Amino acid sequence: MTDTLSRLAEVLESRKGAAADSSYVASLYHKGLNKILEKVGEESVETIIAAKDAAISGDCSDVIYETADLWFHSMVMLAQLGQHPHAVLDELDRRFGLSGHAEKASRPAE
Repeated sequence: MTDTLSRLAEVLESRKGAAADSSYVASLYHKGLNKILEKVGEESVETIIAAKDAAISGDCSDVIYETADLWFHSMVMLAQLGQHPHAVLDELDRRFGLSGHAEKASRPAE
């Protein structure tokens, strides 16, 4: 799995300096963070709807497809912010074996 994320991260990074009309990712970078965040939000909603539909139909193909779109656009967002997906994996590793309640309690108060 991390090999796929690393390969995708390399492609996303290589698109940063590309002409806007050369690829979808390059066009997102040229449109800026707000457009990327708009896409993350859009894909989040589509993933939620697909999950609700899958719970009724038992067919998870759309939820897998939409989750891939959500992850992809989240990685574009991270790359735009200068972050590598391994930072997210490191955070998940840090939380592994930690009670969700304990992890939430360790966060600063909002």
